[in-house]
Amino acid sequence: MIENITDPYGPEYALEVRDAKSGLEGFLVIHNTALGPGKGGIRLSANITMAEVKRLAATMTWKNALAGIPFGGAKAGVKWDGSQPAVKKKQIIQNFARAIKPFLIKKYIAGPDVNTGEKEMQWFVEAVGNWRAATGKPANYCLKVFGRKSKKCGIPHEFGSTGFGVAQAAAVAAKFANLNLKGASAAIHGFGNVGTFTYKFLRDLGAKITAIADVGGAVYSPDGFDEQVIKKIISKKIPLTAAFSSKKISPADFWSLPVDILIPASVTDVINDTNKNKLKAKIIVEAGNIPMSESIEAELSASGILIIPDFVANAGGVISSYAEYRGYNAKRMFDLVKRKITKSTEEILRQSLKTKKYPRAVARQIAIDRVQQKMKNKTSVF
Repeated sequence: MIENITDPYGPEYALEVRDAKSGLEGFLVIHNTALGPGKGGIRLSANITMAEVKRLAATMTWKNALAGIPFGGAKAGVKWDGSQPAVKKKQIIQNFARAIKPFLIKKYIAGPDVNTGEKEMQWFVEAVGNWRAATGKPANYCLKVFGRKSKKCGIPHEFGSTGFGVAQAAAVAAKFANLNLKGASAAIHGFGNVGTFTYKFLRDLGAKITAIADVGGAVYSPDGFDEQVIKKIISKKIPLTAAFSSKKISPADFWSLPVDILIPASVTDVINDTNKNKLKAKIIVEAGNIPMSESIEAELSASGILIIPDFVANAGGVISSYAEYRGYNAKRMFDLVKRKITKSTEEILRQSLKTKKYPRAVARQIAIDRVQQKMKNKTSVF
């Protein structure tokens, strides 16, 4: 069935990849390449669909445009239930890489996402024999630069670039909301790579994390959490409710906690019609992609909650990808993330206050203007 074209910016390509022998079922959506090759991670999920990948790919177009980096928007997804051994996961990743090889570099550059990290990115580039086919590779996985003594190495998302950027966006939002970040309470929903690093960097800025939720449940402590226990949870991947059994609360109660800052850092649509009216936060910083529908986001913004959209707040990962693509080291990457996230968040909030439009509408228009300008200079994308 041919879909009605309702998005004037893309997608340029929407591919479904299948391999019955290995059980591979995957999707690649290249939304827009006006600013450069499409950039977006590979998400592994048992329930991933083409529709979700399309939404995520479009978000990447606006995220990259807003971050001011020469990448377009794309996303990939592969069905994976997590029950199979690592050798099978490697086979699936590498088969997917080989299947989409004709699009790599010029049209698509891969990266980590849900259930993929530095190891999977190394598998990916090894499968296609091109170091530049993906970013987020291990730090010790390097390319010797021809004719130079220096070498380019991976900058894995395990360094925490996305969480670092979320914390910077939260700091700017707190300033605009006249909230002192030092001592402000925060709740984080999702305690994977992004959530754990957001926790770390927010604490470094003086915030007090009083609630955390992971896939197994939620915990709440008005006075914050024992840092040694948190470090053990992260290093040994212990469920939160197992480590803090006395602080356990129901997943539903998490959303009604009296916190200053709420950070959804988990999956799509976690804020929905069942919990949207329970929220008490002054600020929401969207660390995860599409944590709520746009209609709910507009509704909450109208109620007085300051919301930093996902493609603004969590752009640290793709900025890090650009830094790796350019051959920067980790320190230069973190400096770049801080500068770009701070600049874009400040610009959006200033215009939001000036125009009385909610931040997502402002951010999208800025990104659209940048993409449109580039598209005017192209007669065709092919």
